[in-house]
Amino acid sequence: MIGKLYLIPTTLGETEPLEVMPLSVKKVVEEIDYYIVENEKSARKFIKKISPKKSQPSLQLMLLDKYAEEIETSKYLDICKEGVNVGLLSEAGVPAIADPGASIVKLAHENNIRVIPLVGPSSIIMAMMSSGMNGQNFAFNGYLPIDKSDRKKTIKDLEKLSKDKNQSQIFIETPYRNEKMFADLKAALAPTTNLCIAADITLPTEYIKTMMVKDWKHQQPDLHKKPAIFIIHK
Repeated sequence: MIGKLYLIPTTLGETEPLEVMPLSVKKVVEEIDYYIVENEKSARKFIKKISPKKSQPSLQLMLLDKYAEEIETSKYLDICKEGVNVGLLSEAGVPAIADPGASIVKLAHENNIRVIPLVGPSSIIMAMMSSGMNGQNFAFNGYLPIDKSDRKKTIKDLEKLSKDKNQSQIFIETPYRNEKMFADLKAALAPTTNLCIAADITLPTEYIKTMMVKDWKHQQPDLHKKPAIFIIHK
């Protein structure tokens, strides 16, 4: 019998796990000892938080970070051939969405290993849900260019794409550059384009607001070093 690959979500901050995810996640974590993770320290912290009685020494953690070699990660699911289940643990939110875990999920499909996604918080989906924009047609664009001129062009291109396709455009930024992104959006977008900012989703400091750009002109939400999602719709 071949083991399964469980896609295990984590919290988006210092929230109690069972406040934002079902009990089924806790049950799966309690049953699995083999995990593929981005960071060992944060993975152990999450596992301990959701399952305090679980034996930490029994955990086998395989790293999937920027230093991981493909020749090494390609063997991460070999244990499944022995009937052992493996958990893919995101650093924040759900695995394989704006997350390096997609390569492991692809590997599972290539090896006929069943993939089981578990329910948990996704900042991208939750921001889209709460934006009031087009939930029938949207696109996630990851990070925009850092270069000022390239970024301005990309913002204008996404705005045009939104108008032409009636498609909401979602993107993110490194938290310490959020305020610069906000300033660039106000400068580059048309006054009547809708802009949603969703920061610290699921945390006590959660902030979600959608307004036209012209109404954002004199607003300055505190976005510094806060995980944020930006969505525009023309």
